[in-house]
Amino acid sequence: MIKNIVIAATLVASLGAFSAPAIANDIFINQSGYSHSAGGNQNGWGNRIGIVQDGWRNSVTTNQYGNRNVAASGQSGWRNSATTWQNGNRNEAGVGQFGNNHSSVLTQDGNGNVTAGVQVGNNCAATVDQRGSGNVTAFVQVCQ
Repeated sequence: MIKNIVIAATLVASLGAFSAPAIANDIFINQSGYSHSAGGNQNGWGNRIGIVQDGWRNSVTTNQYGNRNVAASGQSGWRNSATTWQNGNRNEAGVGQFGNNHSSVLTQDGNGNVTAGVQVGNNCAATVDQRGSGNVTAFVQVCQ
């Protein structure tokens, strides 16, 4: 009986060690090549999500609920798009888009949030919506 308990405890401990990164609150996605898309949704505080996409049909979506979260996405070429919703205080969001059909929507609901973005070359478009107090926005566009 004791032997079975020790074996069971060892299995549970080793499984717990392998599942620890799932609760680390950091997500980093790197996509090259063709028909991208990503996603995301984080609840809590101190979460980070970073998405990098290179050439063709890019797209990103990020949702974060809580405080002191960070979301950033970088896209290089073709059909781009990016969306970030953050609900909470002292969150940070950033978008960098270079080349082709850009678009971006950054929405923050809370206090002390920061948003920054850059769009260079081709069709650009950006919508930034911040609700709350003490929020800061910086966005630069050079569209063709």
